[in-house]
Amino acid sequence: MKLSKNDLGSNYSFLELDLMMSYHRIMNKEIENKYKSYPPTVKKEMLELRKLILDIANKDKEIDFKGEALKWGEPSFLTKTSGSTLRIDWKEKSPDHISVFVICQTNLISMFKELYPNDFEYVGNRELKLPLKEKYSKVKLKKCIGLALKYNLVKNRF
Repeated sequence: MKLSKNDLGSNYSFLELDLMMSYHRIMNKEIENKYKSYPPTVKKEMLELRKLILDIANKDKEIDFKGEALKWGEPSFLTKTSGSTLRIDWKEKSPDHISVFVICQTNLISMFKELYPNDFEYVGNRELKLPLKEKYSKVKLKKCIGLALKYNLVKNRF
């Protein structure tokens, strides 16, 4: 089915529509409204991060992707059993970053730090911060996302 700008309303640019429709139209109205609530530059980055996560979740055969939801008011990406839930968000108290959150009972942040000690900013055992105005390695971020979505399959390797 081909979607047009009219299918999602006029609050999105064509670039944003392209990013959203790469795999999935945002079906849940609450999730869609969450993305609409971000400032324009943040919304663009959040939608690009969403696309990156969905690309990995849908292309890696080991990941049993369940879908998207809002958890704690944040866009979240769930697996059935292969991995850990990922959440993403932007907070006004940290306006220059978007964050990828993992479940704090996992050792995912330790794994990320072991692989990429100086490539990202980490907060405690649950947050990886991505700068909005600086470049960061998408290749390394993809590796972190893949590890999170396959956490239950790889956690004993670290």
